[in-house]
Parts: sequence; C-alpha cells; structure tokens
Amino acid sequence: MATWRRDGRLTGSQRLLCAGLAGSLSLSLTAPLELATVLAQVGVVRGRARGPWAAGLRVWRTEGPRALWKGNAVACLRLFPCSAVQLAAYRKFVVLFTDDLGHISQWHSIMAGSLAGMVSTIVTYPTDLIKTRLIVQNMLEPSYRGIFHAFSTIYQQEGFLAFYRGVSLTVLGAVPFSAGSLLVYMNLEKIWNGPRDRFSLFQNFANVCLAAAVTQTLSFPFDTVKRKMQAQSPYLPHCGGVDVHFSGAVDCFRQVVKAQGVLGLWNGLAANLLKIVPYFGVMFSTFEFCKRICLYQNGYIMSPLSYKLTPGVDQSLKPQELRELKKFFKTGQLKSKKPTL
Repeated sequence: MATWRRDGRLTGSQRLLCAGLAGSLSLSLTAPLELATVLAQVGVVRGRARGPWAAGLRVWRTEGPRALWKGNAVACLRLFPCSAVQLAAYRKFVVLFTDDLGHISQWHSIMAGSLAGMVSTIVTYPTDLIKTRLIVQNMLEPSYRGIFHAFSTIYQQEGFLAFYRGVSLTVLGAVPFSAGSLLVYMNLEKIWNGPRDRFSLFQNFANVCLAAAVTQTLSFPFDTVKRKMQAQSPYLPHCGGVDVHFSGAVDCFRQVVKAQGVLGLWNGLAANLLKIVPYFGVMFSTFEFCKRICLYQNGYIMSPLSYKLTPGVDQSLKPQELRELKKFFKTGQLKSKKPTL
C-alpha cells in the first residue's frame, strides 16, 4: 500500500510553475531528438542514412539549425494547461481510488496517473496535432506561418474535428502504458535486491527512466499511428509527408505492417529512448531547484542552494498558515498564545 502525499509547503501555483519551467527546459534541450522521433514515425525521413541522427542532419542541412526546434514553442505552451488539467484530474481519480483510511494501492495510483494523463492529453490534443504539423513542414516553404496561423488554417480547411484526428490512439495507448508501469513497479525490489523504501535518489531516478523506457516502447505503435494520422492532410505537400496511404487508424496499422513489416510501427524508437535520461534528468534537477527557491521564499529553508531547514519553523504548516503566523509575531498579537514551532 502507498499513501498519496504532496509537499504542502508549496502552493498550487508554485507547484504548477515549477513543473512548467522544468518541463519547458527539458523539452527545449531534447527537442532535436523529438523532431527525429516524429519525422521517423510519420515517414518523412528517407534516404540511405538511418538512425536517430539522420533526420536531424537532413533538417539541419536543408532548413538550417533553427529548424531542429520546430514545434517546440507549442509543446512548451502546452505544458501549463496540460499540467493543470492533469493535476486536477489526478486529484479526482486519487480520491476515487483512495480507501477510507486515506491509502491507495500502487496499482490504483498508476491507474490514476495514467487516466489523468489521458484526460489532459485529450483536452490539449489540438496543440499536439499542431506540433506535429509544424515539425513535418518545410520551414523554407511553410504551410503554416506559426501556431495561431496553423489553428486558423486547419480549422478553415479541414474543420474542427481535424484537431482530434488520431485521438482514439491516445485512449488505446493508455492500456500498454499502465501495464508497463505496473510491470516495472512489481519488479523493482528484484532489480535492486532491496526494499522500495530504502531506494536512493539515483535508484529512484533510474526507476523513472526504466519505467518510461518500458511504457513508451509498449505504447509506441499507437503513438506512431497517431503521428501519421495527425500529419496526413490533402492540403499539405505530399499529404504531410506520410509514407503510407490509409483511411483510418486500423487501416494505418495494416498499411504500415504491409509496407514495412511489424517493426515499422517502432520507427523512431531509438531517438525516443535516447532522450529519456536527459529529459528526466533536466526535469528533476530543474524542478528541485525551482522548488528550493519557492521553499526559501516561503520561509521553510535557509538557502535556495540547499535543503537546510529554517530553525524553529514547523514544516507541517502550509504557506498561508506560516505567513499568518509571522504576521502575528510581527504585530505582537500572539502575546497570550504560544504556538509550538
């Protein structure tokens, strides 16, 4: 059993800000690998050269180094609403799965996280489609001049439902994603030959990377078909660069297997796996640094460079409670009360 807890020393807006900044920086640093992944999934990558670097080198040479970050702006803008929706949905699912004692099993916790991620992805799905369209287009002859122009053009040419093309694959991909998460969790003690409550920071980081590698590998075929459906459009040059012609999700699976074999569903997996360690490494380190800044601002730690606690401060108090307590001390309104700090 596990108890769902969060650091009450941070406000909701501070947690969201820390997560957004950490996500934006990690996305920006790994954007070239994301571009290579999407281009390989869609089928835009052609030629003899293969591997995670082939797409990046080709884009660099033909469109310039700035093109390696195509679609990154909308991916970063998507983080804040996506994180907000995911956090709100996760709280609802946790309450649904929590027992009367406030405990939740690890399986239910994984399910809550997967369902929350699926809800946030569906809500912000149009921005994901825009990101794919911006990545596959040629910056020298762009079909879309920017994010808002892409929204306007797709809506006028293809209608509102085009923004949700391939969204069903998000729902289907959640099943292997949850199964992969549970598979990793159930074998953690065997992998490290020790109890979970004694894992070091390195072990926890390795667990996250391992879980991401397993879950993304299992759900990658669904993501590949989703990317092809997002990119395909009769209004784009070469139908968006998609390497197979299909009429729907099932037909897309069939055509990919027919043309490239089963392994064609995993095109771009190498680039996707390569970005896992730097992505989560940058994300965790940035989040922890932003968290220390917020804790220092709230008065819980003595310096943003360390986790040394401020003497005499009750760490169980919430930020607003601590601020009110400080106000009372400053104004001298607590002469008759002696709270325990």
